[in-house]
This record gives sequence, C-alpha cells and structure tokens, in this order.
Amino acid sequence: MFPRPIEVSVPAVSESSDFRSDAASVLSQSEALVGIDDVQKSLNRSRASVYRYTNTDPRNLNPVFNPRKLNPEYRSDQKDPLLFHPNEVARFAKDVLRIKEVTVEVLNSPSTATQQVLGAILDELRLIRSRLDGLPEAPSDLASRRDRQDRPAA
Repeated sequence: MFPRPIEVSVPAVSESSDFRSDAASVLSQSEALVGIDDVQKSLNRSRASVYRYTNTDPRNLNPVFNPRKLNPEYRSDQKDPLLFHPNEVARFAKDVLRIKEVTVEVLNSPSTATQQVLGAILDELRLIRSRLDGLPEAPSDLASRRDRQDRPAA
C-alpha cells in the first residue's frame, strides 16, 4: 500500500494580481476536481472499492458529509459523474484508510482554446491600460472636456 500522488489538471493562469486571484479561485473550484479513475489510481484500489467508499445514496442526490466516507462534490443530476476535490481524497486516504504519506499534486494542463482567447483579451487590456496611462491628464468632468474642444457640439 504505497501512497501515490493525485494528479489534477488545472489550466495555467498568468494574469495581473487582482484577476489572478479571482480566476484562480474559480478555476480551483470548478476544474480541479478528480474523477473515479484518478481516485482509483491515487488510492491504489479497485473501482468497486472506490464506489464502496463513496458517500452516495440512491434516494438522496447530495447526501450530508460523512467523515467515514469519500464525499463527492455537489451534483445537479443523478447522471453527472462523481467528482472529488483533491483535498477530500487526501483527507479520506489519511483519516480513513490510514495511509501515512499523502501527497496532493496539482499539475498544469496544456493551454486550451479558451485559455488562449482569455490570454489574448488580457494582452489587449494591458495594451489599452498602457495607452491610457500614457495620455496627458484626463478631464475630471464632461464640462471641462467640452471647453477644451474648439468645435461646437452637434
């Protein structure tokens, strides 16, 4: 029973500090979940054992937390796959299975089309920001802007 690291794919995020914290929290909540296959590999158990450990109930889609079971993330439909947070898998391995060394590793996945579009948008926003910072002092209200122009209003 040797512990195995849990491998999770999380898209790489390299943005400004404000956007990075928001995006990282959203990504970590939505895409850092692991499926049954990953749990099976990391715990070195059979698929049947993983299902036996899992806190599921045919009458209740999202049962309450059970510290003696492997608790899946919230599901909106019975047909949704069981997904687990890596910390939950680590907790279960340590507390219930008594595995002494538990390692949770988060690996970056290759860039997706969505990540590339978001990166391009971020580059454009940085360019706009740098051009706005390079402009002379901006007027504080519309009246002063209108006074600066030498042409009548339409």
